Formats: sequence, C-alpha cells, structure tokens
Amino acid sequence: MSQVENVIIIGSGPAGLTAAIYASRALLNPLMIEGEEVGGQLMTTTDVENYPGFPEGIMGPELMMQTKKQAERFGTRFISKNVTKVDLSSRPFKVWIGEQEFQSQALIISTGASAKYLGLESEKKMLGRGVSACATCDGAFFKDQQVIVVGGGDTAMEEAVFLTRFASKVIIVHRRGEFRASKIMADKALNHPKIEVMWDSQLVEVVGDKLVEGAKIENLKTGDVTTVPAEGIFIAIGHKPNTDLFKGQLDTNEVGYLVTKPHSSWTSVEGVFAAGDVSDPIYRQAITAAGTGCMAAIDCERWLEENNHS
Repeated sequence: MSQVENVIIIGSGPAGLTAAIYASRALLNPLMIEGEEVGGQLMTTTDVENYPGFPEGIMGPELMMQTKKQAERFGTRFISKNVTKVDLSSRPFKVWIGEQEFQSQALIISTGASAKYLGLESEKKMLGRGVSACATCDGAFFKDQQVIVVGGGDTAMEEAVFLTRFASKVIIVHRRGEFRASKIMADKALNHPKIEVMWDSQLVEVVGDKLVEGAKIENLKTGDVTTVPAEGIFIAIGHKPNTDLFKGQLDTNEVGYLVTKPHSSWTSVEGVFAAGDVSDPIYRQAITAAGTGCMAAIDCERWLEENNHS
C-alpha cells in the first residue's frame, strides 16, 4: 500500500467501465479492480442488438473490450483480480486483494448480479447459442420459433409473456403443480393463447450441437423423459446480486441488492456509491447499468470535491 486512492471501482461490467470513463475524465485517476471475470455478464452474450450506436449489433465481449480501451485511454488503471475483503467502517476505506491492502477516499461498487442457472453441463455449453437468462436481451432472435421458459416466479411469467411477441409458442417448464408468481402475473401467462405449461417437470438436458434444438424434460411424478423441440431456452429462476463482500456493512433489500438513496447512487455509507445490476433488481440492461455508472462517477466526483479530497 503506497497511496490513498481518490476512488476505487470494484467490478468491470458496463456500469463499472462507464464510471471509470467519467471518473478518469474528471481527473480522479481511478483504480479499477475488475475481478477475474472481466467484463461482467456481457462476456457471455453473443449479439447485442439493443445497445445504442451499433445499428448492425455488436458482440458482447467486443463491446466490453472497446469500453475498457476508452477507460484506459483516459487513464484508468486496472487490476484483474478479485477483491477478497472490504472495511467500510472508517475513511479511507480499505480494500484487500488477498493480503494486499488498498485504501481509497471513495468507492464505486459495480459488482453486478449473476443469473441463476440450473447447473447442467449442456446448459453451460449452449449459453449464448440458444440458452439465455434474459428475454429482453435475446427474445427478438426467436421470431416464429418455439421456446422454453424454465421457472415459476414473476420473472418467469414476465419473460414468457414478453416472448410471445416473437415466438410462435412458449412452453413454461415448472417443478411444481402451481406457480409461485403473483396471481395477476400467473393469470396473464395461463390465459395467453401462445403459452403452454408443463407442470411438475424439470429440464434435465439441453439438446443440440452448435445451436439449441430442444430439451429433455422429466416429469417428476412419473419419471418419464420427453424431448421437446425448441430453438431457445430461457432460464428464469432469478438473479443473485454479488454483494456478499458488503454483508453487514451496506444496506441491502431482502434479497441482497444494494439500496441506494432515491435519484442517486449513494449507498447507506457516505462516500460509497453503487451502480449497475448490483443495485438494480428491475431493469438489468447494459444501457441502464452504463447510465448508473455515469451517475455514480458524477456523484463521487461531487462528493470528493465537497469533502476536499479531489
């Protein structure tokens, strides 16, 4: 540890990298600890067609690499390791990578949220090749095709109903005999002419070589396994915000998302700001993450100035 940084940014998805661009252009000389999984969820996304400025679309990893180069150009420094511990009890804040300690006047947290998956080998292999955890991101690729949605909560209902705009048919696969979703959301799905439900069932294997061709579905009551043809499989069993590092130090909601003050990126600890999916259980889009990254950097710059740190 040789110096106290103005700001350390933890996490390197669209939120963190946008915060880095703004912070470095404001001459805050930010240090980004980007983690070992550089670039966030977009690194597992193939075509991104809804990010403004790319009329032909762009590959997720390429978008992240271009954004990183932009942050680098303005002077952001990068460490490609995982933060192992933080201490937010006093300023300067302390951040550790293993035994190595860093100190900073301010922090921007952009550690994201991870989509929950079933844990199947075939699911992992076909990620981005027909398997997705985001209907808003990928639904338009499945025009007039049959797709499967796995889940039974509000997210699954939302995804299924959204997909009916594009797909010829949507099959919801759910482990139980009734949905966990709110009645209004469940009714919306159940009454839709394009949606069919496979109750008491689970997906046991994704079928396909280069692209998804279908799924093996097991009936949990009979043990029968049937192969259902589908070009797309959407896993909608929830997200887990990556906030374990900050447990007991920052306020979170009941499922672990960081709570920010209204119309700002301020967390419950002054000088600590949050951006992107780590504090957004609703939108979870690259563009909204980037927007909150900009907010966090501006909030951080103003706070540092008011506290005579920058």
